[in-house]
Amino acid sequence: MAENPSATAMQDAEQDALSATSPSAEQVTTNTSSPAVATPPMPTTTNVDLPAVNATAPPQMPTVATPAPVAAGPIPSVVSIPQPAATVPTTPVSVMQTTTVVPQTIMTNIVQQQPTPVVTNVVPHQQSIMSTIVPQQQTVVSTIPTTVLSQQPTLVQTVVSQQKIVPSVMPQQQTIVPTVVQQKTVVLSNVVQQQQHHHQPQQSTVDPKLEKIDAKTPADKNALLAVLQLLRKYNLKGTEEILKKEVNFSDLQSLDVGAMHSESEVSSVLSAYKSEGDPVAYEGAYNDLKNFVESSLDIYKHELGTILYPVFVHMYLELVFNGHERMAIKFMQKFAPEQEDYYQDDLKKLAQVTKINHLKDNELTETFNSNEFIIRMSRDTLSILKRHLKEKKKSVVPNIVQEHLYFDMYEGVARNKQQIDATAGAMVGEATRQDNKARVYYGLLKEPDLQFMQQEEEEEPDNGDDRPKKKKAKRDPIFSKKSKTDPNAPMVDRMPLPELKDFDKQEKVRALREASKRVNLGPETLPSICCYTLLNSPHSVTSAEFAEDSSMLAVGFSNSSIKVWSIVPQKLRAMKSAELLADIDKEAEDVLVRMMDEKSAETTKTLIGHHGPVYTMSFSPDRTMLLSCSEDCSIRLWSLQIWDCLVVYKGHCFPVWSVKFSPHGFYFATSSHDKTARLWCTDNPQPLRIFSGHFSDVDVVQFHPNSNYIATGSSDRTVRLWDCVTGNHVRLMTGHKAPIYTLSFSVEGRFLASAGADKNVLLWDLAHGHLLAELSGHTGPIHTLAFSRCGNILTSGSLDCTVKLWDFQRLAKEIALEDVNVTHNPDIKRGDNQGGYMLRSYATKSTPLLNLHYTRRNVLLAVGVFESNS
Repeated sequence: MAENPSATAMQDAEQDALSATSPSAEQVTTNTSSPAVATPPMPTTTNVDLPAVNATAPPQMPTVATPAPVAAGPIPSVVSIPQPAATVPTTPVSVMQTTTVVPQTIMTNIVQQQPTPVVTNVVPHQQSIMSTIVPQQQTVVSTIPTTVLSQQPTLVQTVVSQQKIVPSVMPQQQTIVPTVVQQKTVVLSNVVQQQQHHHQPQQSTVDPKLEKIDAKTPADKNALLAVLQLLRKYNLKGTEEILKKEVNFSDLQSLDVGAMHSESEVSSVLSAYKSEGDPVAYEGAYNDLKNFVESSLDIYKHELGTILYPVFVHMYLELVFNGHERMAIKFMQKFAPEQEDYYQDDLKKLAQVTKINHLKDNELTETFNSNEFIIRMSRDTLSILKRHLKEKKKSVVPNIVQEHLYFDMYEGVARNKQQIDATAGAMVGEATRQDNKARVYYGLLKEPDLQFMQQEEEEEPDNGDDRPKKKKAKRDPIFSKKSKTDPNAPMVDRMPLPELKDFDKQEKVRALREASKRVNLGPETLPSICCYTLLNSPHSVTSAEFAEDSSMLAVGFSNSSIKVWSIVPQKLRAMKSAELLADIDKEAEDVLVRMMDEKSAETTKTLIGHHGPVYTMSFSPDRTMLLSCSEDCSIRLWSLQIWDCLVVYKGHCFPVWSVKFSPHGFYFATSSHDKTARLWCTDNPQPLRIFSGHFSDVDVVQFHPNSNYIATGSSDRTVRLWDCVTGNHVRLMTGHKAPIYTLSFSVEGRFLASAGADKNVLLWDLAHGHLLAELSGHTGPIHTLAFSRCGNILTSGSLDCTVKLWDFQRLAKEIALEDVNVTHNPDIKRGDNQGGYMLRSYATKSTPLLNLHYTRRNVLLAVGVFESNS
């Protein structure tokens, strides 16, 4: 592709900045050689009732209280619970001060109490990742060793100007249940029937026809132990005692019954017990199935081919479980290369499992043994498959299909190869139609009434008399537009949200005034781009985040520190000491300005407290707080007024990958390596919701613009939409072929864009849960997405050192929303470098992009880390 002038300007400006910047200085320099730019800026989900939000005094200094254990019970209905008013301190919190409040009453059905986070303004530094929870009311002070770099990180700003800015229905519950196969054992079947007819175990009698079972081999003993554990799991005590008598349980006492297999291994034992056979037959059975698929009619061939991968995996697992290691390795080497490319990474992990001991605690094998692989198939195709399986009754294939595959049948024509590949690739198959039937209120909430805010006034002309001049209010055109009610928006009181303070309303008015001066983008008016390059830190920067008003930039480092830069002329200031605050007039209109100490003004501030790499950060909407998550399994809430840590939230038991503030404040969401996402509020130490259903790491979390939903992207290659009120997942979207790293909602809230390691941008319709478009063109993993403020352009940034602009406005028009195909095979739009929907691609010389952000005037900000080729 020919390099455009704008891209060349970015590269030249970046190179000039490199040569002009001192390697040891921490500074922000601006390259003014570019054209001028307007700088202004599923196990079951655990539910806890959402707290009512204090409308008069939202918490400024969250504190921690240890809730009393609550007995497990039914999930309570979602109601608002009054909360005690948060106390706003009149003096800044010192380094050695710990504050507490009366514990809040929390209705919960969480059986196991989560660890209590520590509220402290100190910065503990542990040597291990899994830190010990410090008891409450205990203050710990320690010196944190920081890595001394010979060259400090330096922020350089380069500008590329593209234009002159004009001045101014039933929610589906995710439950993972181990598959219980049909019991072939005559003893177990008869005993269960006896248990149903005899409620008291001591009155049960043994059928005289039953024969004694002699467990001679270790495999028999393991199978019997698995059956006994299954009976114990479902509390069938009478049946368990009878089975023990029948199998001479005294002979098995040498085995440690208390240390039985895990639930997933029980499922594996039962499955293998049913389908165990000649190891040589597996290869022949798979070849026979593959020949059947290839010889089928073209219209059915592609749908029939979707069963090859799950059948291959379960055949391999059965060979491993039954101890046929050499046959399993041969089977894997012969047929694994024939599987689809997007399954190869999973197969490489699976190939490491060659012994029965490897099955235990393996994430991939546990997922396959505990969940059915979902395949969408037309009625005609399924009939052909059933007819074939009836002819192969003695083969191992029918057993595997019956036990481990679930067919989501639909009426209509069979799908072609392109339609199947568009939604394939997830770890456990496609989404069922039932997963996306619940209604989603994707509309935006009605904007608050700002009419009463103080408006500008103008004087009447002087008439020559001495009477005092009268002033009349000037009608602001910003407020003349009445906000329309969106029919797809949720009820205002559906999710308890904090009421706006006067400061928040003034900020909204300021944002509206800036928005009135922005340029609407499109193919003819592309955005201006301002790129911030981080120098001297190629291997230490882990994340970057812009504030909503584009006034600050936060960067997380691998040495556990966070640096916050001011990217506007105003410097970062800290609050005055308690003695100086006592002399301030609290009734003054500019009291918030007077509280700040001008002597402490700096361009950058450093926050230290984590003891692991900082993976993600998020600014609060009012820019007074900053959230950060780390490898140390904790989330920290930082004050940007005293520049210290306020709260440490601990609940995840593994590294936390992502954290995001709600657009309305107060709430925030996190995602972790523990396969869960969680909903929190700033004044509660425990999570309000635990969203469980993903089968691997939850890599990214994003709030919907109306704060009623959160979206999650996972390494299981699925995107899920969760309802914050009910705790259920309401959308399950499959189509990615690799882990998902970034999510972004459209301005109107109906569409969701996702991208990740598969280098493609996928666009989803939340109304139906369908994939609408696949945008390809990047050659590296995509780590950031952003919609323009006007909603016309979608922007993607990748590790391939490019920023690409996509014509979302044209795409939305072509989709024909009212006539969208809600059947099994919606039309998929595609765009690439050769045309389609890509407007422009901008390349940096050697700076992979970490984050993209549009200012209120539609100027695109980008940040990346310079990587030297040497």
